[in-house]
Amino acid sequence: MVSKSAMRIYVDIDDVLCETARSLCCIAAREFGRRVTYSGIRDFDLQKVFSLSDAEMECFRVLSHLPAELASFEVTPYAVEGVRALLAKGCEVDLVTGRPASSHSGTEAWLKTAKLDDLSVLYVDKYDRADIFRSDPGDPPTLAMADLEARGYDYAIDDSPLALAKLAGWGRTKVLVFDRPWNADSILAPNMARVRGWTDILDCIFREE
Repeated sequence: MVSKSAMRIYVDIDDVLCETARSLCCIAAREFGRRVTYSGIRDFDLQKVFSLSDAEMECFRVLSHLPAELASFEVTPYAVEGVRALLAKGCEVDLVTGRPASSHSGTEAWLKTAKLDDLSVLYVDKYDRADIFRSDPGDPPTLAMADLEARGYDYAIDDSPLALAKLAGWGRTKVLVFDRPWNADSILAPNMARVRGWTDILDCIFREE
């Protein structure tokens, strides 16, 4: 573990820093006529949530990773201020995403809009989707979850039930589960705590300094 004065923190991008799910609802309604409210996303399987065929799901996946779409996602309330507060305390913050590395240009554009482009992004195969998301030679490298764990995080902030299932085994890392409809029924491991937003995140981290 790193020292308290230099805590290392993993911050997920989608639905921790930006309102990805809300944007995906808009795409599904606009492109496929599937109208699902944000609060109605009770499953992490978006093909099931939006009742998409295999062909529609492939199209949805491509559309939702276009640079223009990614750059348009709204910032989660107080997320930027929260990250800046962590940095001001001397924390080492890594932005982590399960997006394919091919989405890097769109992700960078969003980070620039959010004024977080001074931070690096780690692309991680969080969902064992290497067969779906293939990278081109010029894309950033994609890490395995084991590579990420080896970086020795004090805290990890994530929302995905699939990622949380893996983070449950990171016994030395405190995992903050960002409360979202699709993880409301998730059973939390001993190293986890649920947070309702960025105010809770900062309270949890700074309380233990």
